[in-house]
Amino acid sequence: MTDSRNVRAQAPLAPGMRPRPSAVEIGSVVCGLFAFVTLAIWGFTAWPLPWNIVAGIGAPAVAVLVWALFVSPRAVLAVHPFIRAIVELFVYAAATIAWWSMGQAWIGLGFAIVAVTFGALNGRRRLA
Repeated sequence: MTDSRNVRAQAPLAPGMRPRPSAVEIGSVVCGLFAFVTLAIWGFTAWPLPWNIVAGIGAPAVAVLVWALFVSPRAVLAVHPFIRAIVELFVYAAATIAWWSMGQAWIGLGFAIVAVTFGALNGRRRLA
């Protein structure tokens, strides 16, 4: 027997409209942005002058490129969700290692816990 009195009918969305993002999706986006900013900070502060510009622009650019290819909602390459999760984890791990190499291990550890939690919750939503 189904419990149909708790089910609400939803009006269909207009063409071109998407449903509102959930708190988990917003948290996942914030974690991704934080990872990209972290890689930029690391690149600009961890290297001597001529290389800091290359690393400060190149590290987040490579991370954004990898994210756009595999992880984004409109990814260029459609891959298995497990591969998508591994790529997302690599970006988060790169940001965590960047914090550790800057001498801020607690920030890196805190970011790793939050990012992996949001990644796991968002991944479970995608598979459900």
